[in-house]
Amino acid sequence: MISQLTRSERLGSLAVLLLLAVIGLAFAGAGNGAPLGVHGLIILLYAIGLAFVVMHGYFEAEPDPERLSSYYDDPIKVGVVLTMLWAVFGMFFGLWVSALLAWPDLTFDAGWASFGRMRPVHTSGVIFGFGGNALIATSFHVMQRTSRARLPDQFSPWFVLLGYNLFCILAISGYFMGLTQSKEYAEAEWYADIWLVIVWVVYFLLYIRTLARRKEPHIYVANWYYLAFILVVAMLHIVNNLAIPVSLGTAKSYSLFSGVQDAMTQWWYGHNAVAFFLTAGFLGMMYYYLPKRAERPIFSYRLSIISFWGITFLYMWAGSHHLHYTALPQWVQTLGMTFSVVLLVPSWASAGNALATLNGAWHRVRDDATLRFMMVAAVFYGLSTFEGSFMAIRPVNSLSHYTDWTVGHVHAGALGWVAMITFGSIYALVPWIWKRERMYSARLVEVHFWLALSGTIVYVFAMWNSGIIQGLMWRTYNDSGTLAYSFIDSLVAMHPYYIARTFGGLLFLLGAMVGTYNVLKTIRAAAPGTVQTADDKDIPADAAKPLLQPGE
Repeated sequence: MISQLTRSERLGSLAVLLLLAVIGLAFAGAGNGAPLGVHGLIILLYAIGLAFVVMHGYFEAEPDPERLSSYYDDPIKVGVVLTMLWAVFGMFFGLWVSALLAWPDLTFDAGWASFGRMRPVHTSGVIFGFGGNALIATSFHVMQRTSRARLPDQFSPWFVLLGYNLFCILAISGYFMGLTQSKEYAEAEWYADIWLVIVWVVYFLLYIRTLARRKEPHIYVANWYYLAFILVVAMLHIVNNLAIPVSLGTAKSYSLFSGVQDAMTQWWYGHNAVAFFLTAGFLGMMYYYLPKRAERPIFSYRLSIISFWGITFLYMWAGSHHLHYTALPQWVQTLGMTFSVVLLVPSWASAGNALATLNGAWHRVRDDATLRFMMVAAVFYGLSTFEGSFMAIRPVNSLSHYTDWTVGHVHAGALGWVAMITFGSIYALVPWIWKRERMYSARLVEVHFWLALSGTIVYVFAMWNSGIIQGLMWRTYNDSGTLAYSFIDSLVAMHPYYIARTFGGLLFLLGAMVGTYNVLKTIRAAAPGTVQTADDKDIPADAAKPLLQPGE
């Protein structure tokens, strides 16, 4: 991989890594044994490790200029492997956290294993580690193919991918040490947040530069969704994480906002993180890989664009439905509820568009587990967006909020939509970029699909039942006007559902492990000289011909 970098890019990489190492050294010194110091040491070791990799290939010959006539896929390959490894890591801790609710002694008296620390490890590992790496890797692939242009340089993609993973490592290792700014899905402290801003700006510029080099006259719809994901996530992240550190020598910081303004900013961020991190980017994934795999054009290109603008406009105002029955002004709650209900229209437009695209290819869905992953993802996307709009209605929310119903809703989206479309896209992508005719084992893809689907169904149904029973128990009064059930009563009633949830999570984790094994075996089998496939269209210059492909 280093041989693909020019001499000036290798030198630039070493300069950036040297600067990073100096920052890590400064943190390690300022931290003086505190968590900031541990993070300084991690940064230092990360920079030194990568510097050794660059130095190892530094004196290799300059790359062949011919490489500029083909796509640059090395960062995509590493991104795919990181995606699968983060999936296993994040889901393993999700399983552990789930088991903790059924068997609380599983902390083994260790502070780092407490629920409060491991829960953000699970959420960040899955959302940012698994989901983020999948989005970065597939966006590099999709924007090159749909623009028919190579990435503008070799350094920026590596900076984005490896810099982003450094952020994930800092965030998750911080949770184990008790570092958090106590904002859901935004728990990382100030220095990790600043680093992510730098990485994200480079990501945005890289995307824009690639699109500016495109050989296609129009920008394919998947790129619209990816761009919305990159741009809006930057905006959300910066505003929600505005904070003042206690000092440059400590990890702790305090938010610029206070009271209900802080809550409103957090849920403006939180719900739009769902919209633009967990929806828009993955819709971009769906709009490319589903029609490509089905070998069918999108049912309606116009509908996909209308859905894009509907989602982009409406999602922005829906976050306040998370704060029903709080100190937030009533009109703001009502505004959030109204936009959440209307949001169902563009959301179902995309789900319906995906399913309609499969018309004429249902025989392929029956026989191809990869395509079935994508089909099921579209179904769960439609179901979870309907459920989300329904739960945003104030009277419904009074029953569902703070119960396991919300957990079931979130995981219907996370497992059924985000993970399914990701696994389907990776199974489509891996043979293409590693130049294999197919995955190592089609049977293992089938096994993974049924483990993932059954795990999702068990999990979601357990949480739906648990949440509704919880909500009803909490609002049941006896004849004297006092609560009929104590909180402990509701916990006892939930115990069987928590065991069922753990079993569902175990099935899903086993599926992810099977998928990781299959991907790694496919990669290992992809030695030079293996079969070249019909999808080896890796030469952007050829794309000057007006050759329309499904999904392009």
